[in-house]
Order: sequence, then C-alpha cells, then structure tokens
Amino acid sequence: MTQIQPGSGPTALRILLGSQLRKLRENKSISREEAGRYIRGSESKISRMELGRVGFKERDVADLLVMYGVEDDETRSVVMNLVERANEPGWWHRFNDVLPSWFQAYVGLEEAAERIRTYEVQFVPGLLQTKEYARAVIMAGAVGAVPEEISRRVDLRLERQRILDGDRSPMFWAVIDEAALRRPIGGADVMRGQIQHLIDLMNQRNVTIQVMPFSHGGHAAEGGAFSILRFGDPELPDIVYVEQLASALYLDKPEEVDRYGEVMERLCAVSTTPAETVDLLRRIMTDF
Repeated sequence: MTQIQPGSGPTALRILLGSQLRKLRENKSISREEAGRYIRGSESKISRMELGRVGFKERDVADLLVMYGVEDDETRSVVMNLVERANEPGWWHRFNDVLPSWFQAYVGLEEAAERIRTYEVQFVPGLLQTKEYARAVIMAGAVGAVPEEISRRVDLRLERQRILDGDRSPMFWAVIDEAALRRPIGGADVMRGQIQHLIDLMNQRNVTIQVMPFSHGGHAAEGGAFSILRFGDPELPDIVYVEQLASALYLDKPEEVDRYGEVMERLCAVSTTPAETVDLLRRIMTDF
C-alpha cells in the first residue's frame, strides 16, 4: 500500500484510495462490472470510486477487499483507516452555500498539491488577490448577489490563500498576462494595492510571478487560462484544471497534461524574469 503523506487533504486521499482499489482489482483480473455486482452496485459506481470522485462506504470497501483477496489484517486496517480519513469533510465544506460543486474538487486538489503552475489572462490569480481586488472581481461576476453572499465568496478566496503560508506550502508559479494587470478592476486605488501585493509576494520563497508582456505579441496559450497541479505522492497524476463559465475540465491523461506542460514551459521562457517582473509591476502601478 502507498504511504500517505501527513496532511493530505480528503480529495487527494479519495484519489489515492481509488487508485489502490483499482490496482487490487486489476491484479485479480476482475472487471469493474463484476466488482460492481459484488457490492450491490454498478460498473459506473466502481469507476467513480476508482477515480476518487465519490465518498466511500466502509461496507463497500470492506467487501471489495474480500473479493480482491486482501486478507492481511494490517493491510486491511491501513485501507479502512484511509476510508475514514478520505470521508472527512474538507474545510471548504462550510462554504457549500457559495461554492459550486464543480469547483469543490479543485479546492481540495489545490490544498493537496506540492506544486501549482498557473496562467491567467483576465484577472490576477485567486491565490494572489488582495481582499479589495477579490471583492471587485466577485462583484463584477456575481450580478444580483446579495452583500452577504459576496462577503462569503471573498472569505472563501482568502481562506484558500492560506495554503501559501506554512511548512507544507506548495511551490506556486504564476504567469500573468499584462492585460490582467492593466485592467482597472475596482479602480485605481484597488489596482495599486493589488500590484504592490504582487511585488511583496515576490519575496516569498515559494512564489514566482512572471508577466507575459504585450510586447511579445502572440503566444502559445492564446486558448485561455489554465492551472497544472502536481502532487507529492507518485500515485497521484498531474492534473490540468481549465475553468469555464459554469463548469470546469479536469484533465489527467498523460498526453493532455504533457501538452499543457509544454505550453507552460514556453510561456515561462518568453515572459519576464523575476527581476523584470518587479520592474514592470512598478511601471504599471505608476499608470494608475
């Protein structure tokens, strides 16, 4: 069984548990359909379990271990302990009233990631936003929302930012299109505060910010914003997250991840160096 890193969030634990169950099933040459019938379910239920996209019932997992021939008490204990931990609600569950279901998985993966690389063309990335800038962005996109809902969404965004602090903080690498930095979200004061915040963040060892300047012209990521998440456990594949208007794509096929990885590498190669980033941010700030 894979050794689970301390502090791994429930989303990552579900994916790991699902991966372990898939390997055990395949080692016995048992089909998903057969496994589904054995636990009074279906092939699609087994598929969702193995992808870590649902919670796990202890009875189902215990029955599958019997079917897969796992008789060692120590191994069974490790798996069942993992079931309990994977079913624990994440901190973000208290924001379910304002957190879209399609975004919940990303928040969990973000918490568990060891490295996050992101390209943003329209806004400053959420993990780097000031409270004032975040409020302005959310208000622009949440037409008709009441003030309490706006405040809850801002609180959620600020809570997410806590992952950048502490001993287990991921390496965060952002490439921001210059257009996002020049778009006057919230007014001149808000933008000056936001840009100064980016300059301050450049002092953190785990944060790297580059800017894709207007002067470069066209580039490899004309398709839009995306994020690539990497995890400390080798059992977890890299995941590409692409947000849409009312849904999101989670891509983990090697060929898809490799394609986005190549684009990210090209973006980093032609964007500002960290030193150039600070100089450009200061110049942009004087324009507000």
